[in-house]
Amino acid sequence: MDHRLSPELEELRRTVEEFAHDVVAPKIGDFYERHEFPYEIVREMGRMGLFGLPFPEEYGGMGGDYLALGIALEELARVDSSVAITLEAGVSLGAMPVYRFGTEAQKREWLPRLCSGELLGAFGLTEPDGGSDAGATRTTARLDTDTDEWVINGTKCFITNSGTDITGLVTVTAVTGRAQDGRPQISSIIVPSGTPGFTVATPYSKVGWNASDTRELSFADVRVPAANLLGEEGRGYAQFLRILDEGRIAISALATGLAQGCVDESVKYAKQRHAFGRQIGAYQAIQFKIADMEMKAHTARLAWRDAASRLVSGEPFKKEAALAKLYSSTVAVDNARDATQIHGGYGFMNEYPVARMWRDSKILEIGEGTSEVQRMLIARELGLAG
Repeated sequence: MDHRLSPELEELRRTVEEFAHDVVAPKIGDFYERHEFPYEIVREMGRMGLFGLPFPEEYGGMGGDYLALGIALEELARVDSSVAITLEAGVSLGAMPVYRFGTEAQKREWLPRLCSGELLGAFGLTEPDGGSDAGATRTTARLDTDTDEWVINGTKCFITNSGTDITGLVTVTAVTGRAQDGRPQISSIIVPSGTPGFTVATPYSKVGWNASDTRELSFADVRVPAANLLGEEGRGYAQFLRILDEGRIAISALATGLAQGCVDESVKYAKQRHAFGRQIGAYQAIQFKIADMEMKAHTARLAWRDAASRLVSGEPFKKEAALAKLYSSTVAVDNARDATQIHGGYGFMNEYPVARMWRDSKILEIGEGTSEVQRMLIARELGLAG
């Protein structure tokens, strides 16, 4: 299997690499320290077509696929993860559910603006009492047959892209009924921003991803048309499992980019920093540490590209996506720790990118499925489920 890039994908990679170094790198540190969303950078990403990469041209997309999206995410995350997660969440969690499960009318209404970056979408899944146990959803939606509207009540937490000035919609998972055995039937419903009763809290104070938008959402008798149901009623759980399987590939690409960015910064610093009369890169202890970091980033890249290739080819990819997500997130944390150590005291200073990378890395072992959940999925795919 050849994971080398085609000329078209290599051109995309170089374009995003240049954008990340020329546009993102000089500005993002200030946004990060101010905990401010980088609207101008996101607008430029929209003009480049990055939010439309995996969508057909008929909906305003670029006609690419998940491999193209992953390449863009990796190159962005080599410089900064806040802009990378804004793209990942906007595409994988915001627009992809509409594309995968929406009616033609829903696609025509939302996708062109989501693909252009004019609007951002969000995915309202996680709840305060149901992190990894997403099946324990407490948010409810009942159909008011008199008005033909869904009435939604509940709370969601840790929702990316949910409160920006350009957020257009949140797809909310909610219990809409009960099966004969008493288990909840979960459905997905589109809630446009600004709908009465839909309240967006102030941004979280986070350890990392400080230039991205993450908030708690509450729904108090929020009414939306019955036509805002996304896909089939009661199929929301299966839908978001599919979305998360795909999203893990995207997160793996992002994690690989962070891991590679740690290598980039460490090589640069090792050539500049002198100790005991020599560049520290001349010492075998530093050389071996950076060599191991490069090995891990390279292997993570092979893992996410393998999973993406299977997805694009229509092959089963659940196990490979979990493997890639588990490994790349672990590698991101390892490389961030080692890069900080290589930088010494300077690695603890926010003016150096590795300080951001260290702060940003840990969430990759938690978001879109914890490392423990990935191990459960891999074991299940191996036939070891209890």
